[in-house]
Amino acid sequence: MARPSEFDRHEAVEIVMNEIWQNGYEASSVKSLSEKLGITRSSFYNAFGSRQNLLKEVLKLYFNQSPDIALTNAVPGVSIRQLFTSTFKAACKARGMDQQGRGCLAINCVAELCNVDDELGPVMEHAILSSLKRMETLLNWGVAQKELPPQIDIPGTALALQNLLMGLNIMCKVVRSERDLWKTAQITLKALNLYKE
Repeated sequence: MARPSEFDRHEAVEIVMNEIWQNGYEASSVKSLSEKLGITRSSFYNAFGSRQNLLKEVLKLYFNQSPDIALTNAVPGVSIRQLFTSTFKAACKARGMDQQGRGCLAINCVAELCNVDDELGPVMEHAILSSLKRMETLLNWGVAQKELPPQIDIPGTALALQNLLMGLNIMCKVVRSERDLWKTAQITLKALNLYKE
């Protein structure tokens, strides 16, 4: 069966995103993904090149709708405390609403692929390190805007924030209450002096 002319690439990537999110990358074979999309394996390879390339496309889609996209889209002048508070609150809400307890697709892929897959492991490592670098940038803005104290340990605080985000995205697989997840985030943000009502 040839690839149908009405093949909608965006819809296909979204379907694959949800399959990998639910079942993991390794469990999502070319055969199973092709069947889910209603195309042949040759059509799959014609459309996406490889399963690895498709995961990279899936991650772009996922990152653009992830609760922490606000950190990427922020511009200088924004209240850094408010930004972190609202972003973590949104993350807790999103994870609490997911009754399947899938966690974060990106963090799931980090756990599955880093130090295992020679092509995709570095992609996931880069994603996390880029997020960490972005948090450092935001904290530097906070210092420059005199919202945060100049003596703040920016690398250490960024690591703590990244650790909190990653931890919430794993914890939500067993703690599915938005209230409980948010309580965890609040305590950490307050301890880091990054909480704002």
